[in-house]
Amino acid sequence: MLNPDINLAQKTALITGASRGIGAASAKRLAKAGANVVLFARTAAEIESLAADIGDTALAVTGDVSQWDEVERAVNQCVQHFGSLDVLVNNAGVIDPVARIEDADPASWSQVVDINLKGPFYAIRAALPHLKKQGGVVINVSSGAASNALEGWSHYCATKAGLYSLTLCVHKENAQHGVRCVGISPGTVATDMQHVIKSSAMNPVSQLDWSQHISPEIVADAITWLCTEASSEFDGTDFSLKTEEGRAALGWVKV
Repeated sequence: MLNPDINLAQKTALITGASRGIGAASAKRLAKAGANVVLFARTAAEIESLAADIGDTALAVTGDVSQWDEVERAVNQCVQHFGSLDVLVNNAGVIDPVARIEDADPASWSQVVDINLKGPFYAIRAALPHLKKQGGVVINVSSGAASNALEGWSHYCATKAGLYSLTLCVHKENAQHGVRCVGISPGTVATDMQHVIKSSAMNPVSQLDWSQHISPEIVADAITWLCTEASSEFDGTDFSLKTEEGRAALGWVKV
């Protein structure tokens, strides 16, 4: 575990896409740092099991990030249950189906926009009034795809580029109100998404060996660190785990 001394006691974090991968790892790591955690995802059984493992400081809320009323309800439940909302982790995201533009199904392409871009907007929109009360943090799980076109990923690249712009806008409008907003670009991570990418056999990422992907726990460490003022120099940017500067700031490598 990196930065084991981080203390987020009395803080409450809401994590979208918390049922597995980066979301589940982040919920566990934030809880270890002392935070209350609200696990938001569509799969009730998985988040309820995770909440039970974490204990009384965890709350499972089932819902769909692509539906405004369900996101707003989750934020309200968070505040009613724990008394505040201090950290929002916009992690929910999908990449399937991978397809070249001329082969893409318009409905499926649109659904990725609903989840990857509109979902974070909904969560930020619902959370901001609460985050502004005491100063809070929005962490958007971004990607190098935001600035790097990849075959078959037009939906993913476009939504991650949009998410990066959303990070910039939240920072511009709310930094003066004590709300920090930062993206995190982790590189390739050993999650279920990599199986979808691998099976597509499209673009160089699908050719990577599983051993080349970093663990969700490393990303969770970074997300936990981004909750602290020590990371504030990266506000309004995408913090990258692929750079020596980013890894050194996190304490992953020494320079």
